[in-house]
Amino acid sequence: MPNPKTGTVTFDVAKAVQEVKAGKVEFRTDKTALVHVPVGKISFCADKLVENATVVISSVIKAKPTVAKGKYIKGCYLSSTWGRGFRLTPLR
Repeated sequence: MPNPKTGTVTFDVAKAVQEVKAGKVEFRTDKTALVHVPVGKISFCADKLVENATVVISSVIKAKPTVAKGKYIKGCYLSSTWGRGFRLTPLR
């Protein structure tokens, strides 16, 4: 749903469109500490999907709070919207 806190409702439409076209993607965790984020569409080539997934994983690792202890990413899976998930090994 559109929400002013996430930037999907704004009075500066030109700036919001420019940010989205530049590749702005926001992610956050749900109640169980899972991150759900799209990395591409079926029309993307395999290289683009790998690049996008790598950037997302790197961004999650960079966003690790300084007070977080231990292993930050316990597992990483990639799937289509309703498809089977495949386990990934995150790059460190």
